[in-house]
Amino acid sequence: MTIVMGLDQHRAQITADWLDSSTGEVSRARVTPADRAGVRAFVERFHDRELEVALEATTGWRFVVEELHRAGAVVHLAEPAETAARRGNKKRAKSDRADARHLRELVMIGRLPESWIAPEHILDLRARVRLRHTLSAQRGEWQQRIQAVLYHHGCPQRRNLMTAEGQHWLAAQPLPTGAREQVTVALAMIEAVDAQLTPLTRELRAYARRQAGCRALMGHFGIGALVAVTILAELGDARRFTSSRDAIRYSGLDITVHQSDVRRAPGHLSRQGPPALRWALFEAAQSAARAGSPDRDYYRQTAERLGANRACLSIARKLLKRSYHTLRELGEEALQPA
Repeated sequence: MTIVMGLDQHRAQITADWLDSSTGEVSRARVTPADRAGVRAFVERFHDRELEVALEATTGWRFVVEELHRAGAVVHLAEPAETAARRGNKKRAKSDRADARHLRELVMIGRLPESWIAPEHILDLRARVRLRHTLSAQRGEWQQRIQAVLYHHGCPQRRNLMTAEGQHWLAAQPLPTGAREQVTVALAMIEAVDAQLTPLTRELRAYARRQAGCRALMGHFGIGALVAVTILAELGDARRFTSSRDAIRYSGLDITVHQSDVRRAPGHLSRQGPPALRWALFEAAQSAARAGSPDRDYYRQTAERLGANRACLSIARKLLKRSYHTLRELGEEALQPA
């Protein structure tokens, strides 16, 4: 006797739709408040039944999955875009109940597009990697604001403003009071970000040097400790992909093309995957121009035809394929915590 359930999760409430296989009865309920305690109290009513649950991989899924696993339930994490696509093109009513029922029905017929539920230590590592990526992006944004202020007031272009020499040059620029205030605030924000970014980067690099999967990835030219830990956290268990092409599609580095008859639109990156993973692969790919790189000839030929950026993207895909095979060969050992 099994309960098959679909959950539609929101911040205020979680809508549940389930079928009792022994009676064929369909029931619905709302879980409020939609926090850990509320979910735990709701799941306890099924403590004596086999429970199979599906929910979408949207913000907040982690604590729900943890409580379901704690109750011994079989959990399916649905990929949101593909799940929505399986509704079809026909216009239908859209509600929380309909969404929960849709998930439950897909589980029952075995057509639910599932996402990987990563182990807890990989989820924690992924959170730290993404935090560092966000901090680094914010630091770059504040630097760009400084450059914009300088250009707006006709100052000469100069790089490396964060060095001691650059700071001295910046302080000597004849800026109006309002512009000087903008620069001062930007420098203070960069200093605050650095205070958080520096120790986090140091810890991630130290982790990569101790972890088996990261050490294996660092054997590839161009992949350092920081890139390796990002690839491991974002790619996870490579065995869940049937081929390296699936890994490329997951990363968002695949080219999307719309073609009908003889008409073909220019291709663009899908950018559907984790931004931190694309950043790491692109950073590693830039080393292909260096002497000693096994991809140097390919990079130079591609750069001559298509430009440096497209050449780096091609190398990034190659590095992802190599990373996929490396992690797949290591198997379970690649995911073991350091």
